[in-house]
Amino acid sequence: MSCNCRNGRKVKNSSQNIKKELEALLNTLTQFHEGASIEELKQASGLDIELRTLQRRLAQLQEQGDVTVSGNTRSRRYHLADTDKENRKEYTEKDVLLPLAQQGKKILSLVSRPIQQRDPVGYNLEFLRQYQPNRNGYLTQKEMQKLAEIGKTARLDQPAGTYAKEILNRLLIDLSWNSSRLEGNTYTLLDTERLISFGEVADNKSAMEAQMILNHKDAIEFIVRDADDIGFNRYTLLNLHALLSNNLLPDPAASGRLRTFGVGLHHSVYTPLAVPQQIEEMFHLMLDKAAQINNPFEQAFFIMVQLPYLQPFDDVNKRVSRLAANIPLNRHNLSPLSFIDVPDDIYIQGMLGVYELNRIDLLKDVFIWAYKRSAARYAALRQSLGEPDTFRLKYREPMRMLISHIVSKGLMHKEASEKIKEETRHLPEADKDRFVERIEAELLALHEGNFARYWISPSEFKKWKEAWKKK
Repeated sequence: MSCNCRNGRKVKNSSQNIKKELEALLNTLTQFHEGASIEELKQASGLDIELRTLQRRLAQLQEQGDVTVSGNTRSRRYHLADTDKENRKEYTEKDVLLPLAQQGKKILSLVSRPIQQRDPVGYNLEFLRQYQPNRNGYLTQKEMQKLAEIGKTARLDQPAGTYAKEILNRLLIDLSWNSSRLEGNTYTLLDTERLISFGEVADNKSAMEAQMILNHKDAIEFIVRDADDIGFNRYTLLNLHALLSNNLLPDPAASGRLRTFGVGLHHSVYTPLAVPQQIEEMFHLMLDKAAQINNPFEQAFFIMVQLPYLQPFDDVNKRVSRLAANIPLNRHNLSPLSFIDVPDDIYIQGMLGVYELNRIDLLKDVFIWAYKRSAARYAALRQSLGEPDTFRLKYREPMRMLISHIVSKGLMHKEASEKIKEETRHLPEADKDRFVERIEAELLALHEGNFARYWISPSEFKKWKEAWKKK
């Protein structure tokens, strides 16, 4: 009976080990702009694995589209795939969806270059150490004042968490869906509403996607339920990670535990800290500085910058940062940040600016724009009025007819989703996703005081609404 042993010790070839080996190979390839032979990769990566195993790992990376191959068998060289092409969207002044300041545009240009043209970097201890709470913050005084104006609610003088509890049902769906969407989750807004409200798993979706959304629901409730006990402390952040990573990590014990090994980030030249003692030290320094910050918006943005940069957990770091950003907003009864309409590509580019350049300008553009969108959403919710929207004005008639059809025909969740997708076939490609989102949002917002605008009779609406809720 054969044994996979090294130096007399049996080695467990776990999925976690394989993941680390794949990440090590990708990081090593960033050093070879002209590609590398398998022998060069083995030596430069420092991996203690057999040549045949190394060939299998490279073949897996090739299947995933992360690596390309050139040359014949004897002169074969492995190259890092140019996977940045999909992220090279050019944002110009006419992009009213997400306008960027001059520095943000500059960072976007730098991080959009092919990965072979970006210099490998490690964790910069001084990036966190030099931050002085309430002295050299990331947001200007003017920016904080503007955010406070648009984020204020009628519950500012109420106990912490009052406002979030009032809009909890809407927040659970919005934040769970948008945060999951930024991770590549393919659930729609209606899929998410069905899953959270009725426990109904969407057809043709993976169990991992459903788990991700349900984890967000649990984590949001954790933040909102005991607002007085939640803060930038070890208890909150570890448990927030445990809830968000539940049943998603290869090692179940890694949920709620700081990382004990090195990791690499796909499609980035940044390598986070690998020494557990340093990770622990910087994690506590980050929490200490965050807790000292007086302004809730500066606190929110600080944790969105520093937590993913540190990568203190095995995985799920960005998700933790997005929900943790809501902790100070919830405590001060400000409008929450649910990342509505935030394009996933520009958000990732903003994070790359932090990872590779220690520049926060692009991510700050995203943060401020995202908060304005979220605040407008909940202001509209409070007033039971829709926010003026040029996109809705453009598709006013198709939207009215489609919603009227869904309600009058009594279509339930699954049939409604299919009908919406069918109607988008004739739309321009750039408008399809936004059209679907607007329709789903309108359906979720229908109530007895606004259905008449869709030419729906009271009897039709009552019959549809009762069936929709029961379903």
